[in-house]
Amino acid sequence: MVFFSLLIKRNVPLHLTPHCTGPEYSTSQQSRELRRKREDPIHYRPVAVLPSRRAPPVPPAPLCSPQIALRILFRPPSPGSLGSRWASARPRPPTPAAAAAAAASRTTGLLTRGPMLEFTFEQLRLATSGFAVENIVSEQGEKAPNVVYKGKLHAQRRIAVKRFNRSAWPDPRQFLEEARSVGLLRSKRLANLLGCCCEGDERLLVAEYMPNDTLAKHLFHWESQSMKWTMRLRVVLCLAEALEYCTNRGRALYHDLNAYRALFDDDCNPRLSCFGLMKNSRDGKSYSTNLAFTPPEYMRTGRITPESVIHSFGTLLIDVLSGKHIPPSHALDLIRDRNFNMLLDSCLEGQFSNEEGAEMVRLASRCLHYEPRERPNVRSLVQVLTPLQRDVETPSYVLMGVPRGGASSIQPLHLSPLAEACSRKDLTAIHEILEKTGYKDDEGTANELSFQMWTNQMQDTLNSKKKGDNAFRQKDFTTAIDCYSQFIEVGTMVSPTIYARRCLSYLMNDMPQEALNDAVHALVISPTWSTAFYLQAAALLSQGMENEAQEALRDGYSLEQSSSGGH
Repeated sequence: MVFFSLLIKRNVPLHLTPHCTGPEYSTSQQSRELRRKREDPIHYRPVAVLPSRRAPPVPPAPLCSPQIALRILFRPPSPGSLGSRWASARPRPPTPAAAAAAAASRTTGLLTRGPMLEFTFEQLRLATSGFAVENIVSEQGEKAPNVVYKGKLHAQRRIAVKRFNRSAWPDPRQFLEEARSVGLLRSKRLANLLGCCCEGDERLLVAEYMPNDTLAKHLFHWESQSMKWTMRLRVVLCLAEALEYCTNRGRALYHDLNAYRALFDDDCNPRLSCFGLMKNSRDGKSYSTNLAFTPPEYMRTGRITPESVIHSFGTLLIDVLSGKHIPPSHALDLIRDRNFNMLLDSCLEGQFSNEEGAEMVRLASRCLHYEPRERPNVRSLVQVLTPLQRDVETPSYVLMGVPRGGASSIQPLHLSPLAEACSRKDLTAIHEILEKTGYKDDEGTANELSFQMWTNQMQDTLNSKKKGDNAFRQKDFTTAIDCYSQFIEVGTMVSPTIYARRCLSYLMNDMPQEALNDAVHALVISPTWSTAFYLQAAALLSQGMENEAQEALRDGYSLEQSSSGGH
C-alpha cells in the first residue's frame, strides 16, 4: 500500500543545546534571551548556541527515503525474537520508531508524534478506495455508527481504518490525546494502533489489519471445521495477556470486550483489537452489545471499571466453551444446575479432560460473579490459563487449518493475460492489452456535467484525451503523459482507464512511483477493477517490492474470480 505526495512543508530543524547551563550557556545569556522573547514575542526566534569543545555537536541522523523510513517504522519483529510462534507474552518496549517517524514526516508528509503517525484524510480515502462499501469489515456493515474498513497504504501495507461518527469526538484535542495514549502501546498480543486522522469533523483510527477474521466468525459461523479445544485455550490466554499488558501500562479499561474484538493475524495468532481501548465517543456508551451481556454494575452506574472488563472476559469464556453466544445469566443457571451438556460445545467432545473443563467453567463463573470485588484480576486469569496450554510449539495456523500467511498461492496458469503480463513486468504486452481493451471498463463511471461544462470545457478535454490516445497508440509515452495530465487536471470527467494508461506511460519512462500513484487513483474511481491491482503489481515490481506485488496480484485475482463467478 503506497505513500502519497508531500502534504506538509519541509522544515529544517534548528539544532539547539537543550537546557544549556554553565560555560556553554551563561545566566546572562539566558536573561537576554528571555528579555528578547518578552519584548518582541511575535518575531522572537531562539538563537542557536554553539557548544563548547567539551560538548562536541552530535551530527543529525541522515534522512532516508520514504520507503526505507516506513519500512523501519512498520518492520515486523523477526520470528526468532518471539521464541515459539505464539507463546511469547513478554511486553516489549516501543521500537525505536521516533527517529524513523521523524524521517518519515520530513520525506512523506505524514505528521508524526512518537511511534504513532497522523495521516491526512485524503491518504485514508485513497487507501480505502474512497471508503468503498466493498472494504467494510465491521460486524454491522455500513449501518454501524462507526464503520471499520480494510485498506492499503502505498507499498501494499494493509491497514484497518475505523471512521467515527462525525459527532463522536467534537473536541480534536481530546481525540488526539486518547489516540496518542493508545498509540504508545506495542505488543504482539494487540492489533496495534498505527496512527490516526483528525481533520475538520473527521476522526479516524488506523490499526494493523488482521486478515483471518474474528473469534466470533470461527466460533459461531464456521464452515469447514470448528475451532479445536487447544486453539480455544490459546486464544483466551493470549487475550488475557493482552489485557494484562494494557493494565500494566495504565490502560486497564477495555470497552465492549466480545468475540468480535478478538482477531487473527497472518499466522492465525490471536490479537486483541486496539479499537476497544477507546470509547466510541468522548461521552458515549462503553457497551454497544445487547444489555443482557453487560456487567450488572454498568447497568446501575453507566460506568466501566477494571472489574467490568473481567465480567466481559467471563462472557468470552462462555462463548469459547459453548460455541454459542449465551447470556451470562443463563450460563450461570446452567452451571448451578450442573447442566454441562447444554453448556459445552458438542464439537469439543473427547478433546479435553474433566479437570480442564471444570477449571474453565470455574474461572468463567468467578469472572461473572455479581459482586465486582469477588472477580479475579487479569494477572490471575493468566496464572490460571497458562498451565492449561497444550501443543505450545504447534503454530496457530496449523491448529486452525489455515495456509501459512492466510492466503493461498496463485497458480500462474490461472492468471488472465493482463495479470500474467504484469507479473512478468512485460510492459509491451501490457500496452497491447490496454490498447485492445480501450475504454470499455469506464462504462458506468459517473460523469455528471453541467451545460456550461459541456460548452466551455468539454471540447478542450476531449481534445486532450484524443491527443493522448494517439500518442499512447504510437508509443509516444512522454506526450501521452502530458495530454492525459491535461485531461485529469481539468477535472470535468473521471476515467479509470486514463489513469491506467498514464500509469503504463510512467512505467515506460522509468517513473514507478508516479505509476503506483495512478494505479491507486484508478482503484479509488473503480474499487472492484482488477486491472488497477495488476498495474499496482507491475509498479511495485519496478521498485523491487516483490512481496507487495504478489499481494496486489492476489487481490486482483480474487476480484477477477468474483466477477466471473469462479472461486
